[in-house]
Amino acid sequence: MTEHDNKFDPSTQNGADTAIALGKGLDVGTANLAAAVQNDEGGITVTVERNAFLDIPSDVYSKNMLTKLKVPYVVHNNKLIVLGEAAFELANVFGRETRRPMADGLISPNEQDALPMMKMIISRLLGEPRVAGESCYFCVPAESLDVENNIVYHQGLFESLINKLGYKAHAINEAHAVVFAELADSDFTGIGLSFGGGMANACITYKSIPCLSFSVARGGDWIDKNVANVLGVPRSKATHIKERGIDIRDPKTREEEAVSIYYRSLISYVLQNIKARFEAGQSMPSFTQPIDIACAGGTSMVGGFIEVFREEFAKIDFPIPIGRIFRSEEALTAVAKGCLVAAAIGES
Repeated sequence: MTEHDNKFDPSTQNGADTAIALGKGLDVGTANLAAAVQNDEGGITVTVERNAFLDIPSDVYSKNMLTKLKVPYVVHNNKLIVLGEAAFELANVFGRETRRPMADGLISPNEQDALPMMKMIISRLLGEPRVAGESCYFCVPAESLDVENNIVYHQGLFESLINKLGYKAHAINEAHAVVFAELADSDFTGIGLSFGGGMANACITYKSIPCLSFSVARGGDWIDKNVANVLGVPRSKATHIKERGIDIRDPKTREEEAVSIYYRSLISYVLQNIKARFEAGQSMPSFTQPIDIACAGGTSMVGGFIEVFREEFAKIDFPIPIGRIFRSEEALTAVAKGCLVAAAIGES
């Protein structure tokens, strides 16, 4: 697990004068999970864990190997289970694919161990509630425009799981959380975009009220899948190419060129869908001033992302005036922080 600390104070987001002691935020992502909590210094600590696991035969050799490598594991159904980042690293070493509890932004129907694995990872991230029934705001995707997805079932599963850990669970739209994390200076008015592993989510808000939200079933996994297919490599190899520090504005190899092509396609697809929803005019406020677009999510962390986003935005005739287009300085943890801000506002 990886911890990130900063001085962002959720209590300032709703005009409160005192620090918010209780409440946690949880980003339930397809590729990564992140939990945010206010620390003793008044800032936020965010703990991130990759949402993956690897099962290894439970024998003496395997146990000794994991012990020597200092890799933590648990025993489940007579197998050794390695969770999170360690699972991803081991999978790359041994040429295996990790197992994923979630797919396309939702709990995976094809992974029989999905729920017990999610419970283990989330329990490690959240820890014990500081008081019984402490609020935990967790993110859920919006209804998808291009595939059928059962948000009600997914949300109900995680509400039950978090409640059983001793918290009081509250769901919030994933891209709405980006607005809470990044658009306080704009009175929570603008467009929040979360580019995750399984989906890309969009939320258009006016003074913190969601006017429109939707998701599309394309994200980092969609890029990895297509890059793996065109290059003829395992998906874990495609993920490694994407995450090793490339710049999609200036690809150097055939592999990087493939990543760049699919990134542009993803960004263009999201923007075209936002434009279409604005032009449909359903339940949309009239914005008299330019509004900002805030991008976040692990898939947006690749080099050159926001520059390519601006290039693709310039190609379309967007129906309303746009001010800043920017990526969160902490793109991987912005959704978790936004969930924590929502918890702070909800408890005030």
